[in-house]
Amino acid sequence: MGVKWFSRMSIVMMAFCVFSMKIAVGQTVPGMSYAKIPKGAYSIIAEIHAKPGKREDLRAATLPLIHLVRSDPKNLVYFFQEDREHPGRFIFFEVFATKEDFEAHNNMPYVKEWFAKLPELADGGVTTTRMEVQPAAGK
Repeated sequence: MGVKWFSRMSIVMMAFCVFSMKIAVGQTVPGMSYAKIPKGAYSIIAEIHAKPGKREDLRAATLPLIHLVRSDPKNLVYFFQEDREHPGRFIFFEVFATKEDFEAHNNMPYVKEWFAKLPELADGGVTTTRMEVQPAAGK
């Protein structure tokens, strides 16, 4: 049993510990899990492109939304991501139980304030794809 075996076992043990602790990446709510996402949940993928020279400004205007949206009890999943191959192209992934919950989210003052900043920061508006979360097999 050499160093390679020990290194592999260390990695396996760390992975086991992480998964056994049920860390919910992307949610700050304790105990959040896939099981709590209802069949037919309302899912959004939104895309926005920063204007030339406005990438950091758009990011700075958007980062505070992460905590605010994840703190909303009606939000089930929220990710704000940047395309590694096309800096300035940002993608949002959001899940709400219902369309009404999503619409209530979009009517929050902090969301409206963010949208008001977009003409200065973004090329075009936000493009969205609205989807329905499919249940796992056997559910």
